[in-house]
Amino acid sequence: MDLGNFSVSLSVKDINASKAFYENLGFTVFGGDITQNWLIMQNGNCTIGLFQGMFEKNILTFNPGWDAKANTLESYSDVRVLQKTLKEKGIEFKKEADENTKGPDSFIIEDPDGNPILVDQHV
Repeated sequence: MDLGNFSVSLSVKDINASKAFYENLGFTVFGGDITQNWLIMQNGNCTIGLFQGMFEKNILTFNPGWDAKANTLESYSDVRVLQKTLKEKGIEFKKEADENTKGPDSFIIEDPDGNPILVDQHV
């Protein structure tokens, strides 16, 4: 099962302080908008998202259809196909993708310890 590009979405208290901290670790801004309190940062193949005031917990994030530089892949598993496969395995969903649509959508599941996992398709 190919879930797509992986990143960690961090719920931060002060986006400017977090940005400076991760820059000291070698991360550079790849996307986002600091005036809207969110940034995507990369260091090599490592991607993190900084999100201030948008959610309570850190989130493991997968993006079907994207490579590590947010380029659209020619071939990928659609979020709805992934959702169907996980449902067949008995996984419970916190939020489901609309199976009657195509294109961008997402679903959220949690691991046994309550860690949220977002599968977020942008294409």
